[in-house]
Amino acid sequence: QVQLVESGGGLVQAGGSLRLSCAASGRTFSSYTMGWFRQAPGKDRDFVASISWRGDSTYYVDSVKGRFTISRDNAKNTVYLQMNSLKPEDTAVYYCAGTNIPRVVTTAEYDYWGQGTQVTVSS
Repeated sequence: QVQLVESGGGLVQAGGSLRLSCAASGRTFSSYTMGWFRQAPGKDRDFVASISWRGDSTYYVDSVKGRFTISRDNAKNTVYLQMNSLKPEDTAVYYCAGTNIPRVVTTAEYDYWGQGTQVTVSS
């Protein structure tokens, strides 16, 4: 069993930055592909970014490419999402997720999910 806890959300002005963190429990974190998703009010949960277990492969949805960076520190059992040049349309609850599928995963086929952290970008 893996438990995921996100932190780092908040209110920021357009053009600003935030770094989300996702702390994982369990000894198998380093073998898990990790992902970030987001859900805006009244919308479906959408894929944002994914990183392979070794951190050598990443994938982003087009709308965040060049602005967001996913990374991980397996020694700290933590995955990060650095978000720069934030836009009002980035406003959503952000979720991290984990899976033992050994490749980046862009769909919702993750086994474990955090509770989410709110990101609000004001214009």
